[in-house]
Amino acid sequence: MAEKKNGHIVMVPLMAQGHIIPLLALARKIQHSTTIFTITIATTPLNIQHLRSALSSASPHQIRLSELPYNSTQHGLPPDTETTENLTAAQIIKLFRSTISLEAPLRSLISQITEEEGHSPLCIISDCLLGWVNSVAKSLGIRNICFAPSGAYGTLAYFSIWINLPHRKTHSDEFWVPGFPQNHRFHRSQLHGFLREADGSDEWSQCFLPQIALSMKSDGWICNTVEELEPLGLKLLRDYLQLSIWAVGPILPSDAPKGSKHRSGKDSGVALEACMEWLDLKDENSVVYVCFGSQNTISASQMMALAEGLEESGRSFIWVVRPPVGFDIEGEFTEEWLPKGFEERMRDSKRGLLVQKWAPQLEILSHKSIGVFLSHCGWNSVLESLSYGVPMIGWPLAAEQIYNVKMLVEETGVAVELTRTVETTISGREVKKVIEIVMEKEGKGKEMKEKAKEIAWHMRKAITEKGSSVRAMDDLVRTILSPKSL
Repeated sequence: MAEKKNGHIVMVPLMAQGHIIPLLALARKIQHSTTIFTITIATTPLNIQHLRSALSSASPHQIRLSELPYNSTQHGLPPDTETTENLTAAQIIKLFRSTISLEAPLRSLISQITEEEGHSPLCIISDCLLGWVNSVAKSLGIRNICFAPSGAYGTLAYFSIWINLPHRKTHSDEFWVPGFPQNHRFHRSQLHGFLREADGSDEWSQCFLPQIALSMKSDGWICNTVEELEPLGLKLLRDYLQLSIWAVGPILPSDAPKGSKHRSGKDSGVALEACMEWLDLKDENSVVYVCFGSQNTISASQMMALAEGLEESGRSFIWVVRPPVGFDIEGEFTEEWLPKGFEERMRDSKRGLLVQKWAPQLEILSHKSIGVFLSHCGWNSVLESLSYGVPMIGWPLAAEQIYNVKMLVEETGVAVELTRTVETTISGREVKKVIEIVMEKEGKGKEMKEKAKEIAWHMRKAITEKGSSVRAMDDLVRTILSPKSL
């Protein structure tokens, strides 16, 4: 006899791969914890298609998908644009603003669920950048919980800087960010261009500030992190928001079939077997893995310097390559963006494996030969790396990534920073130097590896029967089931 469902949870992700994938993984995690909820993920039609391909065929009915009508051309965007991928900054802000057009369809969906089931959904879980969903929930008397797919430290830094614009209140390059201890200093170089120029009346401020303010009035936050990984970040975020925060991470898409597109909805640029065979030939902790996430790339000159540094380091490496800034990121990658003969030399010597567009990242990071991950430090990549005890070289490119790196360097000691953004100039010598620091068997390299392994142990423990993340999930479920106070 099928277990009786105790209520409905509706989930609304931000229209970006780095937000949709963790939300799907959160839905799976809730279903794994308890099967008493019906869960519906509501988003735009093309994103629903990607979610369908990412859902495991073994459990097609556990998580429902519901389309919210959306037409990108009505918002000044190219046809069939429903995520941030391949968009310019000006287009991304249009996409973010356009999410408010989903309010009426979301209300219709909730009315439909209420009519079918005889009562409203118990809860709406929405991305923390979709504050308008909180207004919808409040108007209908439904609990709203925000989901932060990033870490607590990075989320607090990013949101507090947007809300308070502290860099505009000083002429110094260093400044204090509300919510952090006074001795925590941030630097102007840790601000991306549109945030550095923001004054509260610009279009980014006008888009972000209302959404952040509404999210801060929700009934609580779910954070994709682990208490033992971010004790300071979580304490600061709780103090700042004065809300319940459930650290239920690491939320990783680990239940998908090995090497399949079910995790990301994308095909890998290399066969899993070929990748594993190549790694099997390498010594333990000897390989550098380089990847800048699902929608980032670097400039042509930076790409050239990175290639030179990798070659000069003498280390084996796997590098997920995409065309540089200014070219179609989804286009074909050509040798012209690399030093002359580089690809051929790396292939013939079996020193380097260049993978176009997408790689089976979890399998790569879990392989014993991987010694370091050179990454943009998007939070999904951070969690994946640390869950396997792999230290990091940070090269943040967007959003809160720069604050993730700050936390990993200063608080946990598992990373070094190479450079920041796509505007900076780097040399092959600098690349070689940071690789040598992290890969050395003694000194700082050994210390970082030990700390990363310790964090991996804590992350594994957190998701065991009495671990911190399991306890947080149990408390979250109890909260969702409890009557909502008016």
